[in-house]
Amino acid sequence: MTETCPMQHIHVACAVIERAGLVLAAQRSATMNLPLKWEFPGGKLEAGESPEVCLRRELMEELGVSVAVGRALPLHTHSYDSFMVTLYPFFATILSGDITLHEHAAILWLPPEELHILDWAAADWPVIRAIEKQRLPEGAAQYA
Repeated sequence: MTETCPMQHIHVACAVIERAGLVLAAQRSATMNLPLKWEFPGGKLEAGESPEVCLRRELMEELGVSVAVGRALPLHTHSYDSFMVTLYPFFATILSGDITLHEHAAILWLPPEELHILDWAAADWPVIRAIEKQRLPEGAAQYA
């Protein structure tokens, strides 16, 4: 009898970083899972960690920036072939630091209406649709 392993389910906080009406997109490196796909930067929640704390930690590790985490967007769960991911997206604003790519291949700052031109990871599409519905106003971190 063959047993099937349950699909791994990861929880990821991600940031919609806004600056001057533009949104930051980050391209995954060629060695990462989902190579060269675009995503909103962030990372996996550690045990007992809130999504907001995770996001601040991950953005410092991945991009070398300190951020203010703002209003949450709707969370979304997506199933890939070998794992499932739940994204916890938040608007965010860079408070300090210059972006340094520690894990990603590239970044782009794009107007919200142009985000769709990139080859995004499938789990990020609902976040893009939420951004397009809300059309970020200037200084959109919109803190709670």
